[in-house]
Amino acid sequence: MKTKRPFLKLAALLTLTLTLTVSGLTAQAQAPVSLLNVSYDPTRELYVEFNKAFAAHWKAKTGQDLSFKQSHGGSGKQARSIIDGLDADVATLALAGDTDALHKNGNLIPKDWQKRLPHNSSPYTSTIVLMVRAGNPKAIRDWDDLVKPGISVITPNPKTSGGARWNYLAAWEFAKRKYGHEAKAKDFVAALYKNVPVLDTGARGSSITFAQRNQGDVFISWENEANLLEKEFGSKIDVVYPSISILAEPAVTVVDKNVDRKGTRAVAQAYLEYLYTDEGQDIAGKNFYRPISAKAQAKYAKQFPKLNLFTIDQAFGGWEKADKAHFADGGSFDQIYTKK
Repeated sequence: MKTKRPFLKLAALLTLTLTLTVSGLTAQAQAPVSLLNVSYDPTRELYVEFNKAFAAHWKAKTGQDLSFKQSHGGSGKQARSIIDGLDADVATLALAGDTDALHKNGNLIPKDWQKRLPHNSSPYTSTIVLMVRAGNPKAIRDWDDLVKPGISVITPNPKTSGGARWNYLAAWEFAKRKYGHEAKAKDFVAALYKNVPVLDTGARGSSITFAQRNQGDVFISWENEANLLEKEFGSKIDVVYPSISILAEPAVTVVDKNVDRKGTRAVAQAYLEYLYTDEGQDIAGKNFYRPISAKAQAKYAKQFPKLNLFTIDQAFGGWEKADKAHFADGGSFDQIYTKK
């Protein structure tokens, strides 16, 4: 009988160790996780709603609680903040060019980051429209009305805001097509910026300038931001759709270097993938972003007029070329605005 006691003690010890190990793993698996989403200005409302939906989905799937932190500002400024050390798990910026900077200037993500999610890592799109005062007292119908004498135009700074870059390029391409020459397009955009009294750092700042501070006759705006403003200030402002505009494709990515260090890659990846699900696409549509799924597109078709849209690749050869020609130090914007 004595020979059995060490065996029984060993079995009991192994059972206890296994129990403690399983309990430890379960506790570790259920430990709350926090994600930081660094985004651009007008996505606040979108991600407040999306975060709640994803947290409920993740809790049901894994039993793990999630909390979220959101950071919003001009897209270019946000990209620089991540490069300078802002500890983003995911970046949901206004344009692929700002996301590219996370690779070029910080080696935080791989060069081919756009290939990791469908639709070039753009789960929703938008475009650029014009917001005017109720009744459109200045009779603003299209881009060429923005260069008329006495028209005050509100738009953010393209050196810091992704939305402002879309605005700038939409106006440039309109003029190039209308007048048939790059030099004429540059003159047109220069005339437009002579009518801009103030350059806010981001799109939401310009929204406040126009809608709350009542500055300007027209606000060059993201379509989703324009719809939110119309929802809140509907009796005071109207939306004008120009004859041509640009297909804006906001981009999303996991910030690899951060998630690998923090151990949040799995949940961060699932978070972005959820943007492509039926629920994610529905939330995008409800917040006035143009969804990419056929189901959500059909559901929200009435709130998105069909437009003559061109892409950044078609008109400018992609973001790398556009950045270099227009927004880099000494580019067309600097040439135009220093002469103002």
